[in-house]
Amino acid sequence: MKAAQTTDCQNILLEEQLVGVNAKTGLYPGARSWSGGRHRILGRGPLESYCYHVMSRTCGGEVFFDDVEKEALRRVIWRMAEFSGIKVVTYCLMKNHFHLLVEVRHREMWLQRFEGPDGETKLMEHLRILYSRAYIGLLRDELSDLRSRGMTVMAERRIEGLKKRFCDLSLFVKEVKERFSRWLNKRRGRKGTLWMDRFNSVLVEGKGEALRTMAAYIDLNPVRAGLVKDPKDYRWCGYAEALGGSRRAQRGLCKAQGKPVDGWKSAGAAEAYRCLLHAEGCEIKDAQNEKVLRRGVSAESARAVLSEKGQLSTAELVRLRVRYFTDGVVLGSREFVEEIYESQRERFSPKRKEGGRRMTESEVPFYTFRRLRVQPLG
Repeated sequence: MKAAQTTDCQNILLEEQLVGVNAKTGLYPGARSWSGGRHRILGRGPLESYCYHVMSRTCGGEVFFDDVEKEALRRVIWRMAEFSGIKVVTYCLMKNHFHLLVEVRHREMWLQRFEGPDGETKLMEHLRILYSRAYIGLLRDELSDLRSRGMTVMAERRIEGLKKRFCDLSLFVKEVKERFSRWLNKRRGRKGTLWMDRFNSVLVEGKGEALRTMAAYIDLNPVRAGLVKDPKDYRWCGYAEALGGSRRAQRGLCKAQGKPVDGWKSAGAAEAYRCLLHAEGCEIKDAQNEKVLRRGVSAESARAVLSEKGQLSTAELVRLRVRYFTDGVVLGSREFVEEIYESQRERFSPKRKEGGRRMTESEVPFYTFRRLRVQPLG
């Protein structure tokens, strides 16, 4: 069990470093109204949602993120997206910049969930994604006090102010960057601006070839930067997270391909996207086929992937999952994992009913102690 214990210690250390990212907070001073910076092309038509490619770079590209910091940024993005009513289609976090492909829903349509007699209760529950129980309690008391004094209009304005933070691209990116920079500056003991003040955004057609191509461009960034030879091997991108078993990452890439929301396996979205990445990301050489003009997937790798129709072997899928999320885990049949679980029952929470968790990516019925991204045992 030494390997598992070592992994647990590493995970605990990681969580200790990320405690500020995980913590729920009161309202940040910077979460007031936001002008959106420079003029942007935003979708304002009748569609239910619009998609955008967002890119932001550190000041001068001179601040570089380590692995812990990229993990922190990944968590901030997902959390703020859930809070803001924005869907992440895919992403890539590089050393000094990040790419996001997001779907921004029509605000009035999205806000319908908070209508009706229990709408305010649902709103308060939604706010708990980001804010502490103490802050929500203070907010409830504030609204109750305003209404008890006959100041209903002010109470409604307070609620409307909260709702304005939803489904807003500029405010979403602003809060991601603010929250992450506060955490990183504290971690490093640095002061000053972290990001260039403006972020680039491109309005992308939310279906068809444009969305597929943009998603592939983002997930291919680490290949074209020469960091890895295959995008599946770069931990901080949407494609690698989807291969690791993340349902939210899989659903985003299903959206990019026009597949059913849960069609990663059933509709062949995983294989289709892998083929797309290797077709779009093939390296380009000069006329003599000697000098690489644009880095990318090798022609040999592309041919192999396309000939296999994008399928990854069971061993490769298990390797990806173990490499990123379950180092040192107990792995085997359900009976084997349950046997180990029962022998180590005191290490787990009383609420846990069973030990084995199915690795859904594998055709072979493998089981493990952990699900994706669950850090310590228990």
